[in-house]
Amino acid sequence: MTSVNAIIAKEIGVREAQVAAAVTLLDGGATVPFVARYRKEATGSLDDAQLRTLAERLGYLRDLEDRRATVREAIDAQGKLTADLSSAIAAAETKARLEDIYRPYKTKRRTKAQTAREAGLGPLAEALLANPSQAPAAVAARFVAVDKGVPDAEAALEGARHILIERFAEDADLVGRLREEFWRAGSAVSKVRKGKEAAGAKFADYFDWSERLARMPSHRILALFRGEKEEILDLDLAAEGEEAPAGQPGPFETAVAHRHGVADRGRPGDRWLLETVRAAWRTKLRTGIKADLRTRLFEWAEDEAVKVFAGNLKDLLLAAPAGGRATLGLDPGYRNGVKAAVVDRTGKVVAVETTYPHEPQRRWREAVQTLARLCRQHKVELIAIGNGTASRETDKLATEILAAEPDLKMAKVTVSEAGASVYSASEIASRELPDLDVSHRGAVSIARRLQDPLAELVKIDPKSIGVGQYQHDIAEGKLTRSLDATVEDAVNAVGVDVNTASPALLAQVSGLGASLAGNIVAHRDANGPFRTRTDLKKVAGLGPKTFELAAGFLRIQDGENPLDASGVHPEAYPVVRRILEATKSDIRRLIGNGAVLQTVAPERFADARFGLPTVRDILAELEKPGRDPRPAFRTATFQEGVETLSDLKPGMQLEGVVTNVAAFGAFVDIGVHQDGLVHISAMARRRIASPSEVVKAGDVVRVLVLSVDVPRKRIGLSMRLDDPIDRPTPGARPEPRPEPRPKDHRPPPRPQPSGSRPEPSSSRPEPSGALADALRRAAERGKR
Repeated sequence: MTSVNAIIAKEIGVREAQVAAAVTLLDGGATVPFVARYRKEATGSLDDAQLRTLAERLGYLRDLEDRRATVREAIDAQGKLTADLSSAIAAAETKARLEDIYRPYKTKRRTKAQTAREAGLGPLAEALLANPSQAPAAVAARFVAVDKGVPDAEAALEGARHILIERFAEDADLVGRLREEFWRAGSAVSKVRKGKEAAGAKFADYFDWSERLARMPSHRILALFRGEKEEILDLDLAAEGEEAPAGQPGPFETAVAHRHGVADRGRPGDRWLLETVRAAWRTKLRTGIKADLRTRLFEWAEDEAVKVFAGNLKDLLLAAPAGGRATLGLDPGYRNGVKAAVVDRTGKVVAVETTYPHEPQRRWREAVQTLARLCRQHKVELIAIGNGTASRETDKLATEILAAEPDLKMAKVTVSEAGASVYSASEIASRELPDLDVSHRGAVSIARRLQDPLAELVKIDPKSIGVGQYQHDIAEGKLTRSLDATVEDAVNAVGVDVNTASPALLAQVSGLGASLAGNIVAHRDANGPFRTRTDLKKVAGLGPKTFELAAGFLRIQDGENPLDASGVHPEAYPVVRRILEATKSDIRRLIGNGAVLQTVAPERFADARFGLPTVRDILAELEKPGRDPRPAFRTATFQEGVETLSDLKPGMQLEGVVTNVAAFGAFVDIGVHQDGLVHISAMARRRIASPSEVVKAGDVVRVLVLSVDVPRKRIGLSMRLDDPIDRPTPGARPEPRPEPRPKDHRPPPRPQPSGSRPEPSSSRPEPSGALADALRRAAERGKR
């Protein structure tokens, strides 16, 4: 049997020794970020994505091994474990295959087949299958036993049929083959339930729908399952030939018959056996296969949805930070006013205010004066405006503030309010901002997430950020594990200033957790800032192993040792000292001195412990210590006068921010409180397999307005700015939109549209409407 390490190595395309080294490190308690960054020699430079895949597959395959042992023991305890069966168990590559093998030996509730065997009908079933030249009724007459519940030959034949049906349905090789054939040839078919047309309008595109199973994208599968769950749709899996007319066995029945030597050769028992095959297919095999394939469909769609969510979350977490600049955060609102909070360059709250510039109070001039005074007093450089209700009106307010204080040279930026309300009412916010009203905490969060989105967003449950597809249809545990890993990787890729980081941010550092993060902050508060990384060893509970895992990701700015502000791990400081000796330089002169560092040959400093990958990383860090992998800060400028859907006209070119990336395209905020859709066919002039090849959440893009459907709140956009907009072309289908957020959530990061629209059916008239027309045109152009 192939080893677990060998299987994983083949799957991810690396050497088995690399996998073995990584497994040893992970089993020893090392984290993925630590292994990826500081153990490259051992793993052959496996990156964090490869290590995450490795860890996931390792868990699955180890579970499979445990289940394999359980199955073998259970069958052996029954005295039925043969050499062939043991070999089949050992060769099972998936849990599904293993369960197929185990199915005949499972302890199950009493079946008709079991009752028939107890009535002595097993030999009858075997005789009829082995020798169809016998007349079934004549053979069955010999097995009549009233005292055993077999009153006549007909009852005996019925019992024998149940035995054979169970035998066929528990044939692991047959079931596996039929399952794969059904997957290859089958389709998902949905119909609207009677009387549900109005209530299920959002699923209208699936009221009469059919699509091949093997070709269905993740978002469509989840839309269909949700429609079924909400009792709007009837969903079935179907394959050609599964319902063959009587006397004409279809391909699936033929496969069952061939497997067990059943054929119509005019013998007395042939017809009875073919009827048994048909019954086995229709009552047992088909039912089980459809249930298995529904599970496979959902699990595949779930995995893809988790990947989309994690990818979008990573892009948001690693969005460009504005940096340490005094910022005014504005949380827009009408009746309850615009909440304002000023934070200094470190994120400390220095002032809060509530103004009422909009309806119903309309105290505009007072609001401008009040907020301008705050900006002057605290030397504000940036104004962060939440993107929720009254955002564009508040943007106008900010424009007047900028005009009133030209000397301050401020800039205004629209910022996602994603999860702001969740944060405001959280325990974290209560500890961080105990003296502030809940409403003002949201304004603080908006200001801080402009300064450093990563540091602020880690305080919010990733699921509250809402950048996924159908996230409430996904298994909670699977989604949480993926998102937690994404947050961990993002935080450690950037590094954390140990003297300013919040407990929430510190908790994501390799090797730490909520408890140790709290101990670090408590030590910092009691003893002042950490001066060296070595000082971290004085923190309660932070032992040698934790220090090893965390130290390289923790930064100390302006400390005693300049290396403590870099990504060089303390264990590698001796390598730096050797480099200093060789270059006859001082650490403060060498750091950042590219001219000198470019002359250093890394081969001279590699040894048995620190190989070339580590030495090259050290030299890169010395050249740009503590380098931030995030892009430079840039903002989108929304066009003046374009504030609502009715302001949009086809042909406009606008700047916007990508808010969400799905399998079928990207949603873009262009400042009208409703995101537009750039279909995948309108994203590039070349054919692309995924929108993520072109954009990611947070990107600033320029788009062309193709169509505006005000009643349905749909905007068709293109990133190809010279696309024609005036001629209808059949073809493209509108895709489902991401699901609506729970009502207590703020608009998702870089706003996401509310509501999910399933895709239309290919077996019904094409949908109409401005967006549908635009997508048809985009698809036609994409074909050229």
